[in-house]
Amino acid sequence: MADGKKFFQTANYWIVLNIGTLLLAAGVYFFKSTNNFVFGGFSGLALILAKYIPNLNQSLILLIMNAAMLIFGFIFLGKGCTFKTVYCSTVYSLENFLFETFVHLEAPLTDQLFMELTYSVLLTGIGSAIIFNCGASSGGTDIVALILKKYTSINVGRALLFSDIIIAASSFIVFDTTSGLYSMLGLFAKAFLIDGVIEDIGKSKYVTIITNEVEKVGGYIINTMRRDYTTYVAQGGYTGNNKHVLIIVCNRHEARRLRATVKALDPASFIIVSDATEILGKGFRDPG
Repeated sequence: MADGKKFFQTANYWIVLNIGTLLLAAGVYFFKSTNNFVFGGFSGLALILAKYIPNLNQSLILLIMNAAMLIFGFIFLGKGCTFKTVYCSTVYSLENFLFETFVHLEAPLTDQLFMELTYSVLLTGIGSAIIFNCGASSGGTDIVALILKKYTSINVGRALLFSDIIIAASSFIVFDTTSGLYSMLGLFAKAFLIDGVIEDIGKSKYVTIITNEVEKVGGYIINTMRRDYTTYVAQGGYTGNNKHVLIIVCNRHEARRLRATVKALDPASFIIVSDATEILGKGFRDPG
């Protein structure tokens, strides 16, 4: 049973990771590249370089840059350049190459520039957020960030934002004013979207249960939910009676089932459910 659950969790992890990578690649190829939207990062830099290197297309330039950066990552970071980053970077670059080889768009999908920008931000932002939430990255400037963090005292977030702004702003010169304005707008919209999606995906529930049926409720948590809980005895201020308080953290789906089950086991129970935006530890996010 445990092996089956672990296999399902592993399979689900890699499916979600690949969905994130595919969304990122689709957003870059179908909406960013065809409209000359430059949001920074290696994908934006590859789009600019493709303008000046006619013998190489954007996907090939992106593949070369990501491969070179992965080599630097192994040299300077060692284990810091993880297998997941290598995997995502390679798959992301290959998906762009396959899109360009077999789909080959000559023009934007529509003549609605703002709608194209919206889908570009949504697909790349959600895709990046999914990848980050899986504890991976698509390579590129993320590896630069890890190197800067290890060897310098530079504020990495500000340094990368500054570099992204420079790359996005260069679209004013390389392309035109319209591309430049949309690129700057897309850069900031994507940053806010990624933060929002990561926070929403990472939300779990902190559940406090006050009950007299501690054995029944505790048995459900341990035997059915396969989770642990913390318990202590508290005293009611009005009645003076002792009550058992159980504390558990779980995902949103588990919290809904737990709430219904506790009410069925003990109709007199008192339940408090609140959001927990970040939980570090076994069964949740790795604190490292």
